[in-house]
Amino acid sequence: MGLLGLCMAFASCKVPAITQLPEKAQVPTTFNNTTDTTNVASLPWRSFFTDPNLVNLIDTALKNNQELMSTLQEIEIAKNDIGFRKGQILPVVGARLGAGVEKVGRYTSQGAGDATTEIEPGREMPDPLPDFAASIYANWEVDIWKKLHNSKKASVMRYLATVEGKNFVLTNLIAEIANSYYELLALDNQLDIVKQTISLQNNALEIVKAQKEAARTTELAVQKFRAEVLNSQSLEFNILQKIKESENKINFLLGRYPQEIPRDKGRFLGLIPPATQAGIPSQLLANRPDIKQAELELTAAKLDVKVARAEFYPSFGISAAFGLQAFKPSYLVK
Repeated sequence: MGLLGLCMAFASCKVPAITQLPEKAQVPTTFNNTTDTTNVASLPWRSFFTDPNLVNLIDTALKNNQELMSTLQEIEIAKNDIGFRKGQILPVVGARLGAGVEKVGRYTSQGAGDATTEIEPGREMPDPLPDFAASIYANWEVDIWKKLHNSKKASVMRYLATVEGKNFVLTNLIAEIANSYYELLALDNQLDIVKQTISLQNNALEIVKAQKEAARTTELAVQKFRAEVLNSQSLEFNILQKIKESENKINFLLGRYPQEIPRDKGRFLGLIPPATQAGIPSQLLANRPDIKQAELELTAAKLDVKVARAEFYPSFGISAAFGLQAFKPSYLVK
């Protein structure tokens, strides 16, 4: 028992060891062993695509695409909202003009008093009494809590977000048209290969038929070659269907009715992708319009929170007015 207690005492008094932190990984000073800050995001789209047919298609899409037109309208809405928010900061100045008549009961205290009152020397109070008024007024809310300024800033952020949203739609539109166009060229070349294959298979089928007539082969070989021809013809129809689908997709993106897409089928085999610099990841992220749009919308939301918080505080306004009132318009200028 004494030995056991001694062991337990030693165990309870042991000093814990110092935790050894793993060695931190050394982050490279450059991305992908390059220091070139030129990245693909800073290059215009015309530098990527040299095919004149593709360039014409993209130009048409930039003029007629419905989704792009919708984003342009959203930009105009956001721009007008900025003007509205700016107007709330400025004083409101206005003018009022009014005309009317006043008819009081004769057997009332006011009617009895008016009946014995002369509005001018030798002229009784007219009944009913005309009433003309002209006034100017001004109201100004002092933005002591920055409520109106933050509201304007939020509108500016939303406007910039809609601009980045347009850039995002523009980027996707150009990329989708280019992908569909090159896919169309690939299908055209695939169709040519299938047609050549069908021609060769038909020649082989005729040879096998001649061999059968010469009793050098069986009907099984003939049917096998015929099946190959039919299979290739089926593949040809599938490719034609895909070509039509790609053309319809491009026409939809261009905002026009279905029609044939002009293209140079022979350029496909000579396509050489241009050498581009990817740049560093931070540059690519900083140039992505969807990320920019999200950042601006987040900033606008934070400003909206400040505006909502300021709504709980009392507001301070200054008002002033000046006006004239008479029963004849000529008296207003006397």
